[in-house]
Amino acid sequence: MTGTPPSVLRLPGADGTLRPHTPGAGARTAPPAPGAAPLASRTVFSAAHVVADPYADISADDPAAVDWDATLAFRRHLWAHGLAVAEAMDTAQRGMGLDWPAAAELVRRSGAEARAVGGRIAAGAGTDQLAPRAGASLTLAGIRAAYEEQLEVVEGAGAQPILMASRALAAVAKGPEDYLSTYAHLLRQSTAPVILHWLGPMFDPALSGYWGADDLDAATDTFLQVVAEHPDKVDGVKISLLDADREVDVRRRLPSGVRCYTGDDFHYPELIAGDARGFSHALLGVFDPLGPLAAQAVRVLDTGDAEGFRALLDPTVALARHLFQRPTRFYKTGVVFLAWLAGHQEHFAMVGGLQSARSLPHLARAYELADGLGLFPDPELAASRMRSLLGVYGVAG
Repeated sequence: MTGTPPSVLRLPGADGTLRPHTPGAGARTAPPAPGAAPLASRTVFSAAHVVADPYADISADDPAAVDWDATLAFRRHLWAHGLAVAEAMDTAQRGMGLDWPAAAELVRRSGAEARAVGGRIAAGAGTDQLAPRAGASLTLAGIRAAYEEQLEVVEGAGAQPILMASRALAAVAKGPEDYLSTYAHLLRQSTAPVILHWLGPMFDPALSGYWGADDLDAATDTFLQVVAEHPDKVDGVKISLLDADREVDVRRRLPSGVRCYTGDDFHYPELIAGDARGFSHALLGVFDPLGPLAAQAVRVLDTGDAEGFRALLDPTVALARHLFQRPTRFYKTGVVFLAWLAGHQEHFAMVGGLQSARSLPHLARAYELADGLGLFPDPELAASRMRSLLGVYGVAG
């Protein structure tokens, strides 16, 4: 590659070879500016990442250190584009670097920020404060108490609760009846309608067999039974199984007035667009890097232009599938990497040291795809930062 112009990057592929990439050469469109018009036809949450404090002298086993200013600035970025924020969720590294004390502080700070700017916020309530305890010491009563503690924090912050799937409950529950009784208790305790969250084992292997069955048809029936027995306390359901057909089936079986929020980071364009029998709203981790473009697409959909909506969002699926490729739970690394390239933070460091969870070829391909979509407000900054990372790995030029 001698003589390669300095503006061209040499990106490593999965086969170990280097290929030239000209930054910005294939960009489809410039990132849209923040829009004042609220989104009308769909409710769209972006699950948001956290920004680590890169100067904290800690190890991967220590409590998380968060750069609060940069973290809240990113939420303001999402709100400015008209998106709602889903706080302290899987995308924020819950259970993968972000401990409950840091998550509680995140919810409180983001709740205050939402009130200050008029942004919509929902936040995850789970049981991850129980994580350090041995499974044998867990009880259903203790799990309910842990959920209640987190619900109190979420509701006290002025956020809509999202009842997250619980690793502790998955470990202790003996069958569907334990899920039905636990969720019935929690829904009675909640002061406002919640979003029920079903996170599949591809995102968290500890959640295998959730709802009391490995068989997804049986698990779906239990999940829907919870909703059917408490429709006044369920605003909507979020399904993260990467199974579009199952989501559509669930969507069609929900009681009237209960929403389906897609969590499918592979099939979101068609699920949000919907069909003659309905559509999904959205609560997506992939809308962290795609936020401005996603908001622009939904505004097009607001006019009734489904084709225009799909024309904007369909090309993003290749990036989404790349970020969420197996092991899917490490998608957060690509999300934070793109936030750094886009200028939303000054470093590529993550709580728990998770920046090392993806390979250089994986990150290089994420950059290439995002650059081709025109996701970077400053393509030269993105290219400079990509070049600096390549240099750390020994790629010259």
